Amino acid sequence: MMAAVPLNRYRFHSVWHVDACPADVYEVLADIANYPVWWPEVRKATKIDDETGEIRCRSFLPFDLVVQVRHSIRNQQAGLLRATLSGDLEGYASWEITGRDGGTDLVFDQEVVVNKALLRRLVLIAKPFFRGNHDVMMRGGLKGLKQVLEAKTAARRES
Repeated sequence: MMAAVPLNRYRFHSVWHVDACPADVYEVLADIANYPVWWPEVRKATKIDDETGEIRCRSFLPFDLVVQVRHSIRNQQAGLLRATLSGDLEGYASWEITGRDGGTDLVFDQEVVVNKALLRRLVLIAKPFFRGNHDVMMRGGLKGLKQVLEAKTAARRES
């Protein structure tokens, strides 16, 4: 007999393409402490040590998520970044970074269980809003990533 999947479990999958080299993309994504510089929904990031940080996120819904992020895989040659998550969300998030057609494809996967009490109580009625909130966050992230990579490319041309 299979165990029921908890209602507070979410799986997200996004595919992005950016016009930048994989090394630049990897460098930006691996530096969690600088996410607030380019990702509007990541309101704060604090570096704890070389492998761990804490981020505070808020999209369009009126609540923050505070998550501790710990790198579990950092392999630039393979184009892989993976982090374990704890706090308001528990699970993992990963990026696969692949060069293609002069740019880079990115695949984001996340599987989490929501621990924040308020969100657990609202899950039956609000799950579609939580998914929409995540979609807005990902759109903001893609737009910001493209902007920071364009600035990096422009600075390289000027020097």
